[in-house]
Amino acid sequence: MRLLKSTVHPSVSASEPRQFTRLTSRAIALKGTDILLMYTARYEDFSLPGGGIDEGESIEQGLIRELQEETGAQNIKVLGEFGLYEEYRPWYKDDYAVIHIKSYCYFCSLDTQLGQAQLEHYEQQNGMVAKWVNIYDAIAHNERTLANSDKQGLSIIRETYLLKEIAKHITNY
Repeated sequence: MRLLKSTVHPSVSASEPRQFTRLTSRAIALKGTDILLMYTARYEDFSLPGGGIDEGESIEQGLIRELQEETGAQNIKVLGEFGLYEEYRPWYKDDYAVIHIKSYCYFCSLDTQLGQAQLEHYEQQNGMVAKWVNIYDAIAHNERTLANSDKQGLSIIRETYLLKEIAKHITNY
């Protein structure tokens, strides 16, 4: 899969020996210029649905599972690769100083009507909800959050970058 971007948080080193790697998948489901995203009230941001790959799962299997859990999506088909976003972030537990996150992004098709999501407790507490959003509105929203909000999480930089790359793919953004 092509590497879209590799980032290193300013407080860490990519060569830190006390690091672990977390494999994740991100779904890109489009209908025209609308995209299926997760809105998180706590951080006031939009992100691609997806999450960590469980032991024994392929990346595509984990993608489908996460998409079903987070959005209630049905009849999911993985259509193809978009790219890999890699990041090194600080980590403060389990004897590690750095987490190396590898986010594998795939185009997917699915039913437009979403079913019942099975969110994890922390996702519910953070006010996460799946919704179809115009991709340009989502980019503008995230950019406003980056510029004006003190609530933003570490993921918004990745997610805004990915949304802009997806927009380039579907139009001349």
